[in-house]
Order: sequence, then C-alpha cells, then structure tokens
Amino acid sequence: MSIRTFLTLSLISLVLMVALTACGEDALLSDVSCYPNHITPNADHDTDVLKIQYDLGRRAYISIYFDDQDGRRYYFRDHIPHGPSIEDPYQVYFAGVVAGYTLPGETFEDFVVERRVLQDGVYTWTIEALDETGVTEQVTGTLTITEADTTLPELRGFSIHPPKFTPNRDGIDDRVTIGVHLTKDVNELLVYVEDEEGTRYHVEWSEKLTPFHEAGRHEFDYDAGVDRGVDPPPDGVYTVTMQAQDMIGQWTKATGALTIENGGVPRVYILNSEVEWINDGPAVSLPLSSTLYFTLTVENDSQVPIRTSGPPPGVVYDSDQNYATLGEYTQSGVFRVAIHCETSPIDHPWRWAVGGPDDLVEIIHHGESYHYLPAGARARVTGGIRFVDYVAARNPQYCYASLIHEDVEISMVNYRVDPVQLRIEAP
Repeated sequence: MSIRTFLTLSLISLVLMVALTACGEDALLSDVSCYPNHITPNADHDTDVLKIQYDLGRRAYISIYFDDQDGRRYYFRDHIPHGPSIEDPYQVYFAGVVAGYTLPGETFEDFVVERRVLQDGVYTWTIEALDETGVTEQVTGTLTITEADTTLPELRGFSIHPPKFTPNRDGIDDRVTIGVHLTKDVNELLVYVEDEEGTRYHVEWSEKLTPFHEAGRHEFDYDAGVDRGVDPPPDGVYTVTMQAQDMIGQWTKATGALTIENGGVPRVYILNSEVEWINDGPAVSLPLSSTLYFTLTVENDSQVPIRTSGPPPGVVYDSDQNYATLGEYTQSGVFRVAIHCETSPIDHPWRWAVGGPDDLVEIIHHGESYHYLPAGARARVTGGIRFVDYVAARNPQYCYASLIHEDVEISMVNYRVDPVQLRIEAP
C-alpha cells in the first residue's frame, strides 16, 4: 500500500470517528417545559408563577426571553453560564418580572427601572442554549399574562442634603439626610454609599414620617459611622444608591453624588490626665476673692482638626459668672476645657477654648469663620476662677477639669480629671 493511499484511508477513518462521536453526543437542549401557559403576576399567590424546566447536554449559556406581539423583546435571563444537567433538570420560576424597560412615550426623571413585570398580553417565550462551539438550540412556546400588578414603586423627589459633608462631629455638616417619596408599599428599601471600587457602606433608616415598608415620605440618616466611633470612608466622591423592591419583584433605583471631606473620629485628651493647680494641689486654701488658677495641655490625637470656641485661654471668671454671661453660649460640636466645683450652680460653668490664637487655624464653612486645633497638635490652656462667694456647708469642696464635646459627650477619660480640694478662707 502506498503512503498516499494510507493517508487517504486514515483521513476517512478520522472523519467517520468524528461523525460517529457527534451522532452519539447528547442533545444540547432537551425536555423543555413551561407550565402553566397563563399567569397572573400580582402577588395574590394564585397562578403568580411560571415553572420553567429544561435539560442541558453540555456546558452552555442560557437565555430566556419573551417577545410581545409587536416584536419587542424582554429578557428574564441573558447568556447565563450553566454546566450540563447531572441528575435532575434545571428548574427556574418566573414571576412575570424581566429586565427593566420603559413603555413607548414613558419617561422617569428621578429613578430608573431595573426589573419590571410584563404588561398584560400574549407573549412568545424562548429558551435558548449556546454552547462553547457556537451551536445554538431553541425551544419556544406561548404565555398569556393577565391581571399583572404593573404599578411601579416609584422613587420621587430623591434628594441628598447636604451633597458635601464633613463627618467629624464638629457640628457642621456632620450628617446627610437622604430623602424620597415612595409611591407604593415595598418589600425592601435599601440605601448605600459606594466608592469607585464598588465598596459599599450601608445607610441606616431614620424614620420620621412613614413606617419603613409603606408608601410615603422616607428619610435615611448617614453619619458615616462616626457617631459609633468608626472611622468614615476615605475623603472622596461617592455614589448614593436607593433601591426599592415591591412584592411582585419589581426594582427601581435612584442615584446621586455625595462628597466626603475632612472625615474622621475626633480623639482629644487632657494630656496625661494632669492639671497643674495653683500651689500644686491636691489641696488648696485661698482667701475669699482670690483666684484658683489652673494649667493643662490638650492633645488632638485624631486625624481631623477639632473645632473650638472662646473665651480664650487666660480668661479669669468670677465665681458667680459662667460662659453664657460672657456671651459664649453652647455650640454643638465644639470642644472646650471646663472647670466644675461641687457647689457650681450649673454644669461646668467655666469654660475656655482648647487653644489660643497661635494654636488654632481658621476654617471657613458656608461663609462663616470657625477655629480648629489641627490634627496631631497640642495646646496649653490656662485660666482661673475668682471666688467672690462660697457655700459654708460645702467648704472645702472638690473642683476638677473636664474636656467637653458640647452637645455630644464628655468621654470618661476626659471627665473629672485631677480633682483638687479647695478651701475658701473666709474673714
């Protein structure tokens, strides 16, 4: 036998083997069924769902879609990879909801439709399998939809205020309110903040008007975790997303931009929990109308500047005065050094800024000037109280220093620091 004849016979044998292998290969798509052929997707638990079943002979991409009588196509599954069926056929349940679409002439300004129920009508369903070699097989049938609950959970008036915020507990733009008017009762209402890499931060619901899953006005409150002592997301621009899902499975989504600046948890201390009292304490005797002086150091051990306000260090109060009589009222988010004595008529009546002009920096917010102790900085604070009166029944009494975060907290580490026993020597 010549070499040419041998090669010819070998090629014929190879072709026959391939053909025989192909003939013996399982069908790509088989045993397809969709039942029933009529559904009413309205969440009444009666004929709401279509059961789809099929077998795959080998690995393939599955698409399931519906064509209406005008030729418009709606996808339920779009090229989803599946391995071959092993023992049982694939089963999937279709509740009438497909990828989001809009009807002719329909527009939505505040939100987009991600998933939507098909409108009432007659549709041609198609189950399509595409294997890795490009072979495609399809099976089709007819589905009728009636009594569908086509009302969308619309997200109207979606808003983010303020669009730029500084989560650092300084009392200025520390929180964001995310609001919406929901037009329909829902199964889920989600809000999250997302960075460019896809990292998500959950936003808590802060209801003031409407029960959580009911139609009406809703508000979500976002502090970036700072109120719980958690460092906020890094400064930058984020996307705020709100999603609503109704009982049928329709999804709507609204998005907006949010900028985070100067974010961080303030961590501020009276350095070493030490106060230098006049005459070195821990017990001091002063004639009436004399002054109890103190000196301490404030340390800003956080990554953010801390806001403060006057009066400045060095101010001496009369004991019958307080910060309000000097025109320095409580300001939410402001840090102040304070002195309290057991006979003080109000809580921590004598207060000072946590630094002087050389220690603080000016920052402008909304056209207003505010003063801050920079991150990592220390400042020496001095002051005094001239005791022009006293309570004989509480003489001596204890006085101590605290570092107050006004309208926020006095952390235990900064409360009742280094008490001194004070005796007023009356004539």
